Amino acid sequence: MTGDDARARMLRLFEGRRLTPAQRRIAHCLVQHAADAPFLSSVEVAELAGVSQPSVTRFATALGFEGYPELRRRLRQVGRHEAGTDGGRPDDARPGDARPGETGPGDLMGAAGTGVGAVGLEDGQPGAVGLGDAQWGAGGLLPGGAGPDKRFGRHAANELQRAVEAEIANLGHLWALLADPAPVAEAARTLAASRPLPVLGLRAAAAEAAAFAYFAAKIHPDVRLLDEGGSLLADRIEQAAAAGAGALLCFALPRHPSELLDALAAARAAGLSVVTVAAGTLTALGELSDVLLTAPVGTRLVFDTACAPMVLGRVLLELMCDALPGAQARLEAFELSAASRGLFIDQPVD
Repeated sequence: MTGDDARARMLRLFEGRRLTPAQRRIAHCLVQHAADAPFLSSVEVAELAGVSQPSVTRFATALGFEGYPELRRRLRQVGRHEAGTDGGRPDDARPGDARPGETGPGDLMGAAGTGVGAVGLEDGQPGAVGLGDAQWGAGGLLPGGAGPDKRFGRHAANELQRAVEAEIANLGHLWALLADPAPVAEAARTLAASRPLPVLGLRAAAAEAAAFAYFAAKIHPDVRLLDEGGSLLADRIEQAAAAGAGALLCFALPRHPSELLDALAAARAAGLSVVTVAAGTLTALGELSDVLLTAPVGTRLVFDTACAPMVLGRVLLELMCDALPGAQARLEAFELSAASRGLFIDQPVD
């Protein structure tokens, strides 16, 4: 069995479970070390993932195991290609999975076939990203040659379906862009090193900036959201630079307010490196940005849809987690605080 096979079978254990951000990082760590994971102690996993040993235990129980020893036994089964003997269940079955021919709470793939679980890891099939009945390949939605209304094996009967289809095509553009992750990774390192980190988004882009800032604050010690224009905006940019900021992240979505260019000019004048997530290569934005990352928006509905820019923002956050010392510890500290305060209502994944 190849390394890709081992990773794919390990992903099966994690799909569909509603894990915390800190637990997702542990899952990523195990998948990245799929060959060694079945032989690692909980202490060794904790050291690799940059978390405490109790966090690894909580991760195992979140997956439905009684503790880490039971999870490790299952990982060893996953490492074997042949079927296990656990009551007829396959090696990569999880607690609660049904036997062949049955449906159980662990059967998270559903009747529709393939799917991507809530863990947020890459799809188990090399070279393709699961999207229900369709798959993304190098040439777009597969199978190749299918017309725009045939891509899902069914007819796109109305404009609403065609709008969704167009947005999926935008995600395909982003998928192709990330074939070379180096530019995005370099941008993430630049943002991670900035203390504080100002995040700019005006008008239509304000929601993207606010969501990014909300999650970034869980791993970065000082994030400053700039989502209101006016004469104070340049002041706030200059204050961030005076406090030690080295970079600014900008979300720029149509229709672009004219004061956005003024804000970027102020950032450049203050000595900040500007990383811009934009819907296109608008010349003025390119001239005022040190790094311009493009993710198209959908235009089939009355108002633009911005799934691709949102996903690109999450990709930047993922790479910032790798670049920020102590990011995993901050995630863990937040989860402990949230649990002690009863901050969230835990809900099972449907």
